[in-house]
Parts: sequence; C-alpha cells; structure tokens
Amino acid sequence: MVFDSKAFFDTLFSSIFIVPALTTLGITLVAMALAMALGFGGALAALSRYRALRWLVQGYLGFFRGVPVLVQIVFWYNALPVLTNNAINLPALVAGTIALALNEGAYMTEIIRSGLLSVDPGQREAARALGMTKPKALRRIVLPQALKVIIPPTGNQFIAMLKTTSLLFAIAVPEIFSTGTNIYSQDFKYFEVLAVVSIWYLGLTALLTALQKVIERRFGVGPRKSKRPPATGAPDAPLAVEHG
Repeated sequence: MVFDSKAFFDTLFSSIFIVPALTTLGITLVAMALAMALGFGGALAALSRYRALRWLVQGYLGFFRGVPVLVQIVFWYNALPVLTNNAINLPALVAGTIALALNEGAYMTEIIRSGLLSVDPGQREAARALGMTKPKALRRIVLPQALKVIIPPTGNQFIAMLKTTSLLFAIAVPEIFSTGTNIYSQDFKYFEVLAVVSIWYLGLTALLTALQKVIERRFGVGPRKSKRPPATGAPDAPLAVEHG
C-alpha cells in the first residue's frame, strides 16, 4: 500500500475536524462534571451508616462497571425510546453524554471514596471537638486533604473519557472518530484518515495532560522537596563514626 501524503496533509490541515474536536472536548467536560457530581454523592452514600444506601451504591457500581460502555450508549439512544413507547427519545448527543457520565460516575465514586478514606479519622474527630458540623468538617478539613489523593486518578479518568467518546460514533454523534469514518468511507484513505484522527486525539490528550499537571501543582500534589539544609561537608563524604 502506498501512503498518500497529499491526502494526509490535506485532511490534517483542513478545518473539517475543528468542530468535531470541540464536540469531543465538550462531551468530555460535561460528562466528567456529571460523573464527579455522581461520584461525590456515591462516595458519601457508600460511607454512610445506612445499609440501604451502601447497597444501592454497590448495585450501581456493579452494574455500570460490569456492562460494556458501548452497550450502555446504545441502550440510552435506541432501547430507551422503545421501553418508553417514544415518551423519552433523547438526541444522540444527549444520550451519549448521559451514558458516559453514568458509567464514569461509578469509577469516580470509588476514586472519591478512596480519597475520603485516606484522611486520618482523627482529623474528623478533632474538627467535631472544635464544634464543626459534619458538612463543615468535610468542606474545610477532609476535602482539602482528600483532594491530593483524588486529583491524579481523576486527571487520568479525564483522559480516558476523552478517548471513550470515540464509541459515540455508534450512534452517529459527530465527534472526531465518527467524522473520520465518514471521510474514509468516501475516499477509502483508511490509513491516512486514521493517522489524522490519531493526531487530533494526541493533541487533545496532551492538552488535558498539561492541565492536569497545572492542577496538581496548584494543590501541591506529588512528593514534597526536602527543606533540610545541605550538609556543610563534602557532598560525597561518608559520615564519620567515633569509636570510644
């Protein structure tokens, strides 16, 4: 097979992928925002003293982590109208975003729950001893510390979500991959078009990775540098040991 460089560069530098890229990014941001809200509520419910809430969360996690994402997407777009006799007939963009948000919410529940559990219970007890209510202690004491554990995996989930949006081509959402399939189904330049699609995904992934690093620095995530003053002796000199 001969690589058609002209078709590759014409596709790469055309404006045809700009709107799909913005659509992909928009879906990612909205779905992740909804997923984080679901995850926060799910994490609190999972840590609740009420057994019914904990069981409800376990059922949610088991279902949405066990059923393939593509099946969930098709359900919201194709099966839901049939089940409701067309009383609920969501546009493809809305159905896809809801499906991704509900699926990702299950993973965010576990991430946020782990972050909350990473905070020493003594911190909560000290806050209550100072007269703080549970919501105030959560907001001012627990969450600021838990964020250092929550942020890194959440950033990874953002990047994973960006790539998962490619599954929405199955319901004809005009995202990056769907646009690519439309192009190569007409000119049969599969390799050239898929190379361009990959470049767009790599670019958006690099953008989110850079943003993740900025947020991690903002919240002080990562190993702290030692503030111990340097030794005054030779840097490689071994410690002297006195023998009495």
